[in-house]
Amino acid sequence: MPKGYLIGHVTITDPEAYKAYGARNDELLPQFGGRFLVRGGAAETVEGQTKERHVILEFDSLEAAKTFYNSPEYQENMKIRLANSTGDIVIVEGVA
Repeated sequence: MPKGYLIGHVTITDPEAYKAYGARNDELLPQFGGRFLVRGGAAETVEGQTKERHVILEFDSLEAAKTFYNSPEYQENMKIRLANSTGDIVIVEGVA
């Protein structure tokens, strides 16, 4: 079964307030079988336009990634992200 990935491209507008979002994700992800593959770090945009921060979460399946994103726990935490950043999020199925 192909893995599922949640990919985010984010520009943080209030770094101090955003820290609470990251800390809560550290607690939530293992509960949904998720793990960070990319979380910030050095990046170079070689084509197009993007945000300043990149995040890739890996899950055992596309359905698991969707379950995490749609969970009441993440939806509550997401309010912190939306209040303190702008970005684009996509959930995608990996190669089988």
